[in-house]
Amino acid sequence: MRPDDRVLDVCCGTGAQVYEYLRKGIIAIGVDIDPHMLDLARRYYAHSDAASETFILGDASHMPFDDASFDFTSVSLALHDKELTLVDAIVSEMKRVTCPDGFLVFMDYSVPLPRRLTGFLIRIIERIAGVAHFRNFKGFLNNGGLMRILDKNGLTMLKSTLVSDGNITLILARKTLPPKMV
Repeated sequence: MRPDDRVLDVCCGTGAQVYEYLRKGIIAIGVDIDPHMLDLARRYYAHSDAASETFILGDASHMPFDDASFDFTSVSLALHDKELTLVDAIVSEMKRVTCPDGFLVFMDYSVPLPRRLTGFLIRIIERIAGVAHFRNFKGFLNNGGLMRILDKNGLTMLKSTLVSDGNITLILARKTLPPKMV
């Protein structure tokens, strides 16, 4: 990403990723369905470059943006806790709002999750989050995590990086282009 690129952060929560983009001169917008999270984001970044319209209330599976509006779309640690059909709807919307030559950025738990203390703690935290949340987390891990999401949604991985001691995978992807007709 470069300054002046347009980036949408999906399921932005408290806006931490949006703020990092803004600090680098990137034109960033965050969308989230939870008005309380967006209120926190607006308060946290009230004295920064983040204007109140930087954070948009909206459903990530039906986003209020035109087709091909963003150079990049990103989602961080938000897909593992959702049902697979909702995940696919969100990724479909991410593809729709991303320019044809744009990129999609995913960050979520690694599969398999490392079997060491941090992986164990992640599992405990996800269990504490609630029955439905934990069921979706287990489904995410059991179904292949981000790789399943890329494959199911016609995305091509360009780069994959392990971060946070291997607990998190960061993926840069692109829409898979249809084969050229001869």
